[in-house]
Order: sequence, then C-alpha cells, then structure tokens
Amino acid sequence: MKGENFEILKQVGVLSESPKGWKKEINIISWHGKEPKYDIREWDPEHKKMGKGITLTEEELKKLEDVLKSSR
Repeated sequence: MKGENFEILKQVGVLSESPKGWKKEINIISWHGKEPKYDIREWDPEHKKMGKGITLTEEELKKLEDVLKSSR
C-alpha cells in the first residue's frame, strides 16, 4: 500500500481492533522513501488515516523483545 509520504511494505500483524474498525497494526513501512522500519499505530480500514505511532529499527525491535522477556 502506498500513500503520499509512506509505503507499507509488509503487514506483519494486527494487535487489536476498535468497534469503529480501526486496527492497531505492526507493519514494515518506508517513510518518505527512507529505510524501512517497524511501525506500530492505529489505521482506519482503508489505510488512509492513521493515529500516532512509534517506529523501530530492527535493532530496536530486538532490544524491545529482550526487555520484555527479562521483565517477566
């Protein structure tokens, strides 16, 4: 899926869905033609509107995974 400032290269998964159909997703996105990053945010059903989110490099994602595993 390609937008004006972003391109969704891969839809990794859906974390949750609101009653209005917005989905909190993990995707791999290239923002402004730059290096792709993992992205977590809410999207409308058509992927035209989005909520605030967070982007992570592969290294940051692995570190997050380690932090979560060690906190259990």
